[in-house]
Amino acid sequence: MQLKIMPKKKRLSAGRVPLILFLCQMISALDVPLDLVQPPTITQQSPKDYIIDPRENIVIQCEAKGKPPPSFSWTRNGTHFDIDKDPLVTMKAGSGTLVINILSEGKAETYEGVYQCTARNERGAAISNNIVVRPSRSPLWTKEKLEPITLRSGQSLVLPCRPPIGLPPAIIFWMDNSFQRLPQSERVSQGLNGDLYFSNVLPEDSREDYICYARFNHTQTIQQKQPISVKVISAKSSRERPPTFLTPEGNASNKEELRGNVLSLECIAEGLPTPIIYWIKEDGTLPTNRTFYRNFQKTLQITQVSEADSGKYQCIAKNALGVIHHTISVTVKAAPYWIMAPQNLVLSPGEDGALNCRANGNPKPKISWLSNGVPIEIAPDDPSRKINGDTIMFSSVQERSSAVYQCNASNEYGYLLGNAFVNVLAEPPRILTSTNTLYQVIANRPALLDCAFFGSPLPSIEWFKGTKGSALHEDPYVFHENGTLEIPVAQKDSTGTYTCVAKNKLGMAKNEVHLEIKDPTRIIKQPEYAVVQRGSTVSFECKVKHDHTLIPTVTWLKDHGELPSDGRFTIDKDHLVVADVSDDDGGTYTCVANTTLDNVSASAVLSVVDVPNPPFDLELTDQLDKSVQLSWTPGDDNNSPITKFIIEYENAMHEAGLWHHQAEVPGTQTRAQLKLSPYVNYSFRVMAENSLGRSSPSEASEQYLTKAAEPDKNPMMVEGLGSEPDNLVITWQPLNGFESNGPGLQYKVSWRQKDGDDEWTSVIVANVSKYIVSGTPTFVPYLIKVQALNDVGFAPEPAVVMGHSGEDLPMVAPGNVHVTVVNSTLAEVHWDPVPLKSVRGHLQGYRIYYWTDQNSSKRNRRHIEKKILTFQGSKTHGMLPGLEPFSHYTLNVRVVNGKGEGPASPDRVFHTPEGVPSAPSSLKIVNPTLDSLTLEWDPPSHPNGILTEYTLKYQPINSTHELGPLVDLKIPANKTRWTLKNLNFSTRYKFYFYAQTSAGSGSQITEEAVTTVDEGKMAMASRQVDIATQGWFIGLMCAVALLILILLIVCFIRRNKGGKYPVKEKEDAHADPEIQPMKEDDGTFGEYSDAEDHKPLKKGSRTPSDRTVKKEDSDDSLVDYGEGVNGQFNEDGSFIGQYSGKKEKEPAEGNESSEAPSPVNAMNSFV
Repeated sequence: MQLKIMPKKKRLSAGRVPLILFLCQMISALDVPLDLVQPPTITQQSPKDYIIDPRENIVIQCEAKGKPPPSFSWTRNGTHFDIDKDPLVTMKAGSGTLVINILSEGKAETYEGVYQCTARNERGAAISNNIVVRPSRSPLWTKEKLEPITLRSGQSLVLPCRPPIGLPPAIIFWMDNSFQRLPQSERVSQGLNGDLYFSNVLPEDSREDYICYARFNHTQTIQQKQPISVKVISAKSSRERPPTFLTPEGNASNKEELRGNVLSLECIAEGLPTPIIYWIKEDGTLPTNRTFYRNFQKTLQITQVSEADSGKYQCIAKNALGVIHHTISVTVKAAPYWIMAPQNLVLSPGEDGALNCRANGNPKPKISWLSNGVPIEIAPDDPSRKINGDTIMFSSVQERSSAVYQCNASNEYGYLLGNAFVNVLAEPPRILTSTNTLYQVIANRPALLDCAFFGSPLPSIEWFKGTKGSALHEDPYVFHENGTLEIPVAQKDSTGTYTCVAKNKLGMAKNEVHLEIKDPTRIIKQPEYAVVQRGSTVSFECKVKHDHTLIPTVTWLKDHGELPSDGRFTIDKDHLVVADVSDDDGGTYTCVANTTLDNVSASAVLSVVDVPNPPFDLELTDQLDKSVQLSWTPGDDNNSPITKFIIEYENAMHEAGLWHHQAEVPGTQTRAQLKLSPYVNYSFRVMAENSLGRSSPSEASEQYLTKAAEPDKNPMMVEGLGSEPDNLVITWQPLNGFESNGPGLQYKVSWRQKDGDDEWTSVIVANVSKYIVSGTPTFVPYLIKVQALNDVGFAPEPAVVMGHSGEDLPMVAPGNVHVTVVNSTLAEVHWDPVPLKSVRGHLQGYRIYYWTDQNSSKRNRRHIEKKILTFQGSKTHGMLPGLEPFSHYTLNVRVVNGKGEGPASPDRVFHTPEGVPSAPSSLKIVNPTLDSLTLEWDPPSHPNGILTEYTLKYQPINSTHELGPLVDLKIPANKTRWTLKNLNFSTRYKFYFYAQTSAGSGSQITEEAVTTVDEGKMAMASRQVDIATQGWFIGLMCAVALLILILLIVCFIRRNKGGKYPVKEKEDAHADPEIQPMKEDDGTFGEYSDAEDHKPLKKGSRTPSDRTVKKEDSDDSLVDYGEGVNGQFNEDGSFIGQYSGKKEKEPAEGNESSEAPSPVNAMNSFV
């Protein structure tokens, strides 16, 4: 809570303290004003155990207050200390503090002793604690001759320190001659007594300057022990052993500690490998917030120890060979401590009161009372007091009852001394708080309005709000014994003036204070957690809202300290921006908004992530023949937890510079037990890995050469194959240097025939991976084995594998070869297998050679193309696909082994039957005329037999690509040209053409062509289409159609009336004079013309009674195909125009057209 006190606009801070503590302080501070008579009170004194620096003057403090001011006196070692008789001793004016001048002359030891100060006035006497004054001491080590220590690798060692006893005790540490601290680890560590313990020694522990130093802080001096020389002799093999304790000894021990101190328990064990220490509490759990492990888990510390921490603690030492335990029984004692210290008592004449003195400890302390420094048993009698153990009761006190009482609580571990006076006064009330004090409080926080007062008898306190307000009552206010008014949750309406009134029987006093309520300062936009990579920019936002009468200041902190003085950090209004982020920028960033009344803060963490830094400080310990322990210190994880460590090794003897994977361990481990191979010069390195990737490798460890041993494995991939008919080639995959296990790697190669009784034949070779055995029988099975050996011995017995000597060509051809023709393209071949002995090798299969004899007389037989099919294994039949129909074939069969083919079987001849022919090689259509087309073709390239005939099918195609009726025509096989006649002119036809043999019809070839058209009709059709597209022509046709429709209606009406109407004559009489009859001489149409355009117009013709029409009178024209596009012709008269999408209907009768109704045709249909 923050509280501001302002007397007349001047702001005074009430301090930032918890509410309860604040109130307790005010209650205890209910002191007698110094202008009133009161007994002495000790305000300051030196500590009970006062260790002084003998190089400085001695200052023993004793300060007190009282009215009248007290006088001071001292005792030393229980007797009066007359300072006037010692010229070196002076007392400060107005104080009881002693100054002993030993700088000019005198010694500190002269003034060693127990001092006590007494402060006295007419109302009583107060006394200080017994102050034990002792000068600090830093003695030298006694001279001693230290013999060099020699021991073997793996043994344990304790180097004693035994520092001289100083005051206060010295701080111990071990260094070398260069004042460098000696490195410590789980294996080597310093005990609480200062000794240096080695769980097991290594050759690198050898040195001549193990020096123990004692530092005495009080005098700022360091004392040095004589150097200790240690020499460790390397042992060929260090024998492993289970743990044993170096300290403490035995299975159990006891430990006593005082309440409030730090409990330190220690267990140090030796063993090989180095033991690990664990701690448990047998009858409970270790306190989580007060337990700490020091010195590589060898020391257990519990802070602020209490009686509840008593019990049995067990330390456990463990390595690979065993576990041991030690139990420490802890007892917590306690020097006296206050439960309720005596408090000053102010009474008015005739009042009653009591002094209480309650203390505890282990054992229970004894309570004794003194009055004005004198044991109460021999002090002057006072009828108003009565002693009851730890309480003194007072009744009907008078002014002569004023005194200072001392309560002493003591046991074997210490004492407590408390002074409390009884002051009998008669005083009217007075208010000690400044008048018109202004309190400013943040809304919704407690407001404490002070009304410090004094009076005897004790006044009563009342509070009022406003100038005419009534007395305030409990709810919602809290009234404290020291006069303070508390508003637990101050609101805006709490603002105002408050009056405090103090009353007793001797009078009344009052005081006004003022209260203002302010809006709290709030951070409405807080900085947020950020994870960024190196080199990027990050921004934190902090927006503040505050009371308008208060002026806030916003400060940014990093890790609760100032921001680095770096130009990369910029603050812009509500933002903190960090540019080019580095690893050091990671941490907690806090935005703090301060006003004169309150402050708020908000924090966010910036994590700068990256792959881990490489591990360092690699150390090899527990070095055995086939194992070693590797330990390391992890590098910075760069804010991304390390998930695992990867260990690699280098074999400097065989593969220098090449690193191999050795092991992986979880990211929580910093050591690994590694299995090793013999005769390898190892170096190790470690890499750390997190979610972002893998670190760079650490520096390589020291090298470690393992002893040689016989090989533990034999070569792999042993094979025996002959390269010639009379040899056996034995090959294997040689061991690498890592697998050799020692120098002088060789191979013992052994072989013998599988089916014989021969002994093994062996030869030893080196630096090769094959051996050739000559003079072997052809293709005989052999048993083979290859064993590794070196200078130390042989590898285990190798496995036996089977191989064969070299193959030779097969000796016998397959017999009884016969062929079955399945169809014109497929045949099946059968043969008898050859005897296996004649194969003289691994049977791979049979191979068929086959070829056709067609046209063989026309070419050299040496160029006959032979085809080959191979059938794996021992098959005795196979299919020959893809044969040519109607062909003569020859084949033979041969057996095949790893060496090659055997002799061929006698040739066998077979014939394939006829098949269907391929499509004719080509089809062309030439010389198109009005009613004929000529087809030319080439015979099929693969007749596959004797051609019997050709089949030609064709059908017309109209303008919408619809196909007409199909015509089927047979053509003799000896023809390559054919003319089709009586075709429709200007018509497209599609042709389908294929050849046939006795086996059936072959594939067809297709083609399309168009008959030609008369050029005169073509021109007229073009003109008709052109006229039909003109607007005036469309209008004219509509008028003619309407006129004809009217004539028909009139005719119909007249006929219904019974009259006769000569339609034909009327039509002739009223025919359009522009429409001329067809000219009979040339069969052409008349022309329709006007003054502007002379375009041909197609005229509908009258159909004869037999419903036929002449060919040249047909309505059909190229207009029906081309839709007004002028057709073009090649020089040979063939049409090269373009079809349109117009649909052509099938003729109703003969060749009559039923064209879609254009304006011309519409007119013709009515005529």
